[in-house]
Parts: sequence; C-alpha cells; structure tokens
Amino acid sequence: MKKDNKKVVETDNPHAKRQVLSNRRARHEYSIEETYDAGLSLAGTEVKSIRAGQANLQDAFCKVEDGEVWLYNMYVAPFEHGTHWNVEPRRKRKLLLHRREIDSLRTRMEQKGLALIPLNLYFQHGYAKMQVGLGKGKKLYDKREDIANRDAEREQRREFAARQRE
Repeated sequence: MKKDNKKVVETDNPHAKRQVLSNRRARHEYSIEETYDAGLSLAGTEVKSIRAGQANLQDAFCKVEDGEVWLYNMYVAPFEHGTHWNVEPRRKRKLLLHRREIDSLRTRMEQKGLALIPLNLYFQHGYAKMQVGLGKGKKLYDKREDIANRDAEREQRREFAARQRE
C-alpha cells in the first residue's frame, strides 16, 4: 500500500506507529520514487530482539523471487534469553505484500532498473512492519548536490533563528 513519508511520533496510543529502526544511508544512496508498507514474517525471539533495538538495516536489501518478496542481510541479534528458539541472525525473511503490489514491483524493477530498499522498521498494532522504497541509485554528483542543498537549508534556518532572537 502506498504511503507518503510522514514523521513517526511516539505517543501513548498503543495503535500508533512506533519506529524501531531506520536506514538513514538508503536515502543518501538512492532517490526514492515510491514507498510501500509491508508486513514482516519473523520468529518470536526475533520480535523480542527488534523491540529491544537489537537489529540493523545497514546492508539489507530486497528481492522478488518466485512471486514473493524477500529481505536479505538484515541483522537481528539473537535474543539473550532465547535458547534453541533463536534463529540465524542474517537469515532471509519474507515481506508480506498484496499480490498486485508484488507484480507491480517486479515489473518496475525489471523494466526501469529500480531497486527495492528497506527504509524503516516499525511496530503498528503490535505487528512488525517495514517501509520499503522503490528507488534508483544516485550518482556521485547527485549526492554532492543533496549535501550542498542540505547545508544551504541549514544555514537559512540558522539565519532565520538569529533574526527571530533579535
């Protein structure tokens, strides 16, 4: 399901989104065209580790294989109190999307050369969800341009704040 990028706010509402992980490097390396929210198939000890913040999306990526979307290389630390229930930390995990979304992703990835990148991991209504983005890799000059724009924007905010204080 397409979602726009909104900031996740911590509240006392148990049904609100509670962001656990963010892949900050993804937005630097890729220009994200579209985002999707997907469920995540996890083992019980993995959920406990993720709730404790013991996971990493740094090198994670997604692939569409045999009509299913898989998440590779996401690190989830073994749960410290889990015994034989712990699973391999970097195993592949299934992303849960609607059939039409999977078909759309597959065709766009094949035709346009786009990649499916994990962006955020959060809990909503007690379920682990992942926001994945369909994006194209940035060239070096695009990254430099983004950094320059960010620096200019930061400088403008500083000047505005200084004028407000006067």
